[in-house]
Amino acid sequence: MRVQLAYGEQGLTVDLPDDRTTVVEPRYVPGADDPAAVLRSALRAPVAGPRLREIVRPGQKVAISVCDGTRAQPRDLMVPAVLEELDGIVSLDDVVVLVATGTHRGNTEAEIRSMLGDDVVDRVHVLNHDARDEDSLVWMGTHGNGVPVWLDRHWVEADVRITTGFVEPHFFAGFSGGPKLAVPGLAGLETVLTLHDAERIGSPRAVWGVCEGNPVHDDIRAVVAAVGGVHFGFDVTLNRDQQIVGAFAGELFAMHAAAREAARELAMAPVPELFDVVVTTNSGYPLDQNLYQAVKGISAAATVVKDGGAIVCAAECRDGFPNHGSYREVLESAESPQALLDLIENRPKTVPDQWQVQVQAKIQSRARVIMHTAYLSDHALEAAHLEQTHDIGATVRELLDAAGPDARVCVLPEGPQTIPYVSSELLAEIS
Repeated sequence: MRVQLAYGEQGLTVDLPDDRTTVVEPRYVPGADDPAAVLRSALRAPVAGPRLREIVRPGQKVAISVCDGTRAQPRDLMVPAVLEELDGIVSLDDVVVLVATGTHRGNTEAEIRSMLGDDVVDRVHVLNHDARDEDSLVWMGTHGNGVPVWLDRHWVEADVRITTGFVEPHFFAGFSGGPKLAVPGLAGLETVLTLHDAERIGSPRAVWGVCEGNPVHDDIRAVVAAVGGVHFGFDVTLNRDQQIVGAFAGELFAMHAAAREAARELAMAPVPELFDVVVTTNSGYPLDQNLYQAVKGISAAATVVKDGGAIVCAAECRDGFPNHGSYREVLESAESPQALLDLIENRPKTVPDQWQVQVQAKIQSRARVIMHTAYLSDHALEAAHLEQTHDIGATVRELLDAAGPDARVCVLPEGPQTIPYVSSELLAEIS
């Protein structure tokens, strides 16, 4: 059986045994024939609350948040749709687009032009949020379960705040999009670190598909509600080709709830059993630019791998670990995944990127993880407690042979675009 994996921009084909392979993909829904019309319709018929044009007044300052370059959001379609709604009411000189980087690096001008299009960049101010620049942050008090809240000054000082994003299952926040485009996307470092501390990330409810009762998402919602953060939300759902399938707009929390249910239908799929081997990806470019992001694909595979089994993840990692941030440093700070877990759980203060390491180490404490990358060396992966394969098909056959004649492999060609589950009981739990 030849299976096409989402890998980089070109994809990767692997050959796997026909009689031992189960392929799980997102339910395919064709992209909208006229995505601009779908976006316009959502903006003019909100899920809840007034239309955007009924919220904005002449002379007001408007801030629009967008995902950073590691996300597949169709910013080049969504932001122009928002600007069209604002046309004739506010001056473009009073509009700022904020790239909600969280703790990620800021995007370069070339990346921003690719993300938003020259027309938007040439007409409005576009700024990268910087969680570490104290001068660009405003103290908003302590909210939720003891979360100290610092927010981007441009966001706080805007009269109207609009989030734009896309919704898919998230490996510890439940779902992406919605309030995450304000917090942690536009929050200060201390806020992000608190929301990603070991206790919250270690919760059994901090998993794919769960928002209510998830300590991470509960506090995100609490913070955004407490600081009066968002006046209008705008999210889309995407198919495997990163085309717009649906659009949702209006009051933030109602809009996001509707988008989550649509994403759940697209991205969650049943499987008959746990598997000895799971092959996964991180959905190809731009999502598989680095190993940090690839933990999401590994986490998707972990939902259906047997204890003692193996996960093989294909992620191009053209941006390395990456070499900015603290992910690599934390990964290499202990001699084993279990030692990393012990270190993180006993650390008195959260450090940047430890959450990604915590999720990864928890998976590695019960399953072998093997990478296929074009840009990370075997030695670099070994220092991160990971293995490398240069031939996924051959490695899978070796793993199946070692596991016995009844061993089977599950393949997630789109990685975290599909979250598999084993039983109706599990689905009920995550719903």
